[in-house]
Amino acid sequence: MSPATATLIAAAIAKSIELSFVTVFVTFLGQVLSRRALVKQSKGITISEMSMRQWVMQPGTMITHWQTVRYAALTFLGIITLSGAVIAMLYTTASESLVSPKLKLGPVEDRMLHGKVATQFANVNFIQKNCQTPISESVDPDYAGSTCIAIEHSGQSYHNYMQYLSNWTNSIASGTGSDDLSKRPAPVAMLYDNTTVQGSWISNVNMTEISLKYSTGNYSRIVTNVTMAMPHAGVFAAMRDPVNSIMQPQDLEGLGQYEVQASVPSPAVNVICASMQREELAPIVFSEWPLGNGTAVNLTNWPKDFGIPEWPGFINSTAVDDLFEFGEKYGRRHPVFPKLPVDYNTVLNVTGWFADSIYLLATSATGNYTMCSLRASLTTKCSTRYSASMSGGSMNAHCEDSDDDLAYIKSYSNATEGVISKDWAVFAAEWGRALSLDAGKSDGAASNARLLTQLIPTEQGLNPSLPSIAEALAVLSGSTLLLSSLDSPFIHFWNYSTTVSFLEEPQHQAFRATLRTKDYASGPNQPWQQMFYSVLFLTFATNLFCLVYFLVRHGLVTDFIEPQNLFSLSLNSPPSHALDGACGSGPENDQLIMSWHIKMDQQREHFYIENGQRPPTKRKVTRPLDFEMDTSPIVNTYTKLSSRHTSLL
Repeated sequence: MSPATATLIAAAIAKSIELSFVTVFVTFLGQVLSRRALVKQSKGITISEMSMRQWVMQPGTMITHWQTVRYAALTFLGIITLSGAVIAMLYTTASESLVSPKLKLGPVEDRMLHGKVATQFANVNFIQKNCQTPISESVDPDYAGSTCIAIEHSGQSYHNYMQYLSNWTNSIASGTGSDDLSKRPAPVAMLYDNTTVQGSWISNVNMTEISLKYSTGNYSRIVTNVTMAMPHAGVFAAMRDPVNSIMQPQDLEGLGQYEVQASVPSPAVNVICASMQREELAPIVFSEWPLGNGTAVNLTNWPKDFGIPEWPGFINSTAVDDLFEFGEKYGRRHPVFPKLPVDYNTVLNVTGWFADSIYLLATSATGNYTMCSLRASLTTKCSTRYSASMSGGSMNAHCEDSDDDLAYIKSYSNATEGVISKDWAVFAAEWGRALSLDAGKSDGAASNARLLTQLIPTEQGLNPSLPSIAEALAVLSGSTLLLSSLDSPFIHFWNYSTTVSFLEEPQHQAFRATLRTKDYASGPNQPWQQMFYSVLFLTFATNLFCLVYFLVRHGLVTDFIEPQNLFSLSLNSPPSHALDGACGSGPENDQLIMSWHIKMDQQREHFYIENGQRPPTKRKVTRPLDFEMDTSPIVNTYTKLSSRHTSLL
């Protein structure tokens, strides 16, 4: 139902309740006064009391005929009638404020949501198979998928990178730079072109301390070690799965909105960069080996046929083995680069045997060398937050919050933190080539490589005015984490058959979450609107009071207060000196509190109204008993009107 329709229906119901209330109350008032006028031993009714029905039906008469209010308002029935008049005036307003449905964010609810799982994390074959391209495998059976993914890598990574650099530009301009990683610009990305994604820097370490730790001799090594977590992109599709019955923004004419926090693992990438001297690189650069003899490497068959030891053999150790966890001790092979890149260039190693990382070797403008490793895992320290509206959505990784009950580790306390994904290393190899990070093999001087080498730190610690190459590489690789988590499990492992890496028919998997949706709800928008609750309560209480009265009295009598009944009754009643002078300008003063009784001539079954005793007065009567018409203000009006012809108005 659209908001306009809901508002119209609510207004119509409120108006019908208001009209029915007025009808019931006026009927109640007429019954009370008619019964009192008929009872011989009662005090009768007064003209002020007869006018009370107008207070409810025409509240403005309480101002224009304030004298009647003066005499009747303080009686028990007058108080009830005033209350009814206030209710009749304010009920529609109260209903609009408190009852009428409005679109608002409801309370946070604990839910078990479900999403479809189709593949393992970072399954390159599945990702390539589902990449949207008009060039099918029948046209290009070998490279259709990888070409499509390479283009997507380029578009997404560079878009995210430029946004990140723009944020850094603004940070520098505003003077808010910091050497604390948690206070530096956060990693950003984009999902489906309408959802902004924000990552989080986690597992932060002291860059100065780690640099000093791995410095050797007189060489002060510069080390940067950053870990970036991204939200689980599969939450996006899960929120739109019909099985979860979540109303989407477009279902409410674009005014809908919802917020979810999911207890799912988050993909993360760790980037370690360390400055190295040429002699330290010699064991892992082929051109520096005696076999290479310092000559240019023929890259056509690299790294095949170059005499590089095969797995499980290990090559010579380096000065940074413990930093990058190389060697037999850690079960990780050293990378081997074909050559040392020239200034402003980078080369990649993505062909290591059983590799779980990719490696980059960069040369700065001053000829200094820096080697970086990138490896991905699923972290248990985060939860994924996602909010959606018609204008788009936002998704972020909420990490390392001890008060976050939806951190994945709170759902799976035995989950292992940071298990490195070998599949991601294969996927990231395509990413590195797509971004020309390997162009330095042929001295390609790619623009991306030039900018990255300009971000190589020159001092230990983080520069408050410039991002480091490690941060830049992490942001560039952020799109690979999002693609890797699409359609992947909402738990930290593949709990389907180990003989297949993806499912032909996706299966639903449950995960714990909290959900807050914008839906139709009643209630005050502002605290002061709570005062209208009294109007709703009085409406109910007054209706209930009238119902009890009608049930107790067993039937209705003729309502002599209704204008047509009162006119007939008065016309057929004998004249009364109690209203002398009132025929021209209406009753006033003591005439308003004169009691009247309805009597019946039983022989003729004729009803008539008769005044009772005149109440004691505390004022002089200003009008003479023998009222002369020519002294009344109404005479001039009557003279003018009685001589006119009839008109429509």
